[in-house]
Amino acid sequence: MTELEWTEDGARRSATWHSENQSAAPTQVTVISDDITADTAYRLARSGTALLWRGDYHNGRQLLQAMDRRFKRHSEHRGGGQQGATGRNGRRGGKRGTAGNHGATGNHGATGNHGDLSALGAFETQRRFIAERARLLGTLIVELDGDHQLNLRRAPDVSLACEAAYGPSTGPMCVSLTELNGVLSAYQWQLKGVSIPALGADVHPRYGVFSPIRGEYVDLVAQTPFPGAEPATDASSAPEASAPQTAFDLGTGTGVLAAVLLRRGVERVVATDINPRAVACAQENLDRLGLASSAEVVEADLFPSGRADLIVCNPPWLPARPTSALEAGIYDPGSDVLHRFIDGLAAYLNPAGEGWLILSDLAEHLGLRTREALLERITAAGLRVHDRHDTTPRHPRASDTTDELHKARGAEVTSLWRLRLAT
Repeated sequence: MTELEWTEDGARRSATWHSENQSAAPTQVTVISDDITADTAYRLARSGTALLWRGDYHNGRQLLQAMDRRFKRHSEHRGGGQQGATGRNGRRGGKRGTAGNHGATGNHGATGNHGDLSALGAFETQRRFIAERARLLGTLIVELDGDHQLNLRRAPDVSLACEAAYGPSTGPMCVSLTELNGVLSAYQWQLKGVSIPALGADVHPRYGVFSPIRGEYVDLVAQTPFPGAEPATDASSAPEASAPQTAFDLGTGTGVLAAVLLRRGVERVVATDINPRAVACAQENLDRLGLASSAEVVEADLFPSGRADLIVCNPPWLPARPTSALEAGIYDPGSDVLHRFIDGLAAYLNPAGEGWLILSDLAEHLGLRTREALLERITAAGLRVHDRHDTTPRHPRASDTTDELHKARGAEVTSLWRLRLAT
């Protein structure tokens, strides 16, 4: 771990530096308090100086908002966009790539026509805006003591939330205030849970794990007929006679899709995730739902060992570099996870089995991927498309006319592709 050092009241101080975004430890640190102006703080932040906050907790949050407003105004003057593309809480498998690796094979849309270059430009502008904003706001930092306590005036007790996110404290630690805000928000979701109608129960996400608030992909898995079965004639959640014996849920996150499959009657599910937090989260949720005896949760980079009758994967669907750990479930450089799922599927499917690929076509509307390239890759992997089930996303951005990407988002379709062996 990296140590962060600074001078305070004439003495040298240090603490462990922690960043979920893998941001490097600041080399310049200035201790600030309530008497600093927002303009001065913004100027220091733009110069790359970290601002260690020692003032009132609520004043620190207000300062963060004031810095954000100045950044947005500055971006407007430079012609930068302000709309952000939000992501999912969690890593669905795969490894990070390098900046600028979009993995697109050309600016062609799903129909083979040229993609919307204005949408692609707006998307790239948004990504730069988000990265720059995260860097600047991340310069306002706070110190947590050896018990994960935040020793600021009017500060809430953050120790339980920090322990849930970071584990037991190993000593004083500095984090950005934006990261701490995310930790506190995620802890509330962990306590409250997210209602999943397909389960008739709540799922409790952890910090750093995708929260299944976009329910359309869950509904697709709950409603799509199993291999060899006829479409359901009602909304019954009773186990289906034709349910597969074995299924893999790749990039399980909270374990919600594994739970849906088990509730539908699958005898055994192996759920994998590369993120240790997701592995723990999925295990907790399956335990809570009384399904753990039929499930195995494994820390793995995509496929587990063996073969299955059904393999489900909901990979990140935008081929771009995530700017934070929280975006890693939706942005994937070069479509690495998508490509590895398609390329490797045949080796893990039983002969009569199916792979269920759940994917948004937003990347196609943005010119980041083509439908032709997706279909060609499926064929090259020795697979064929048996069927496809489509649904319209229900997230707020799909109807937000102020979003610079509204046209692309308004046309977005989420599909479950049923893939089978070609021979």
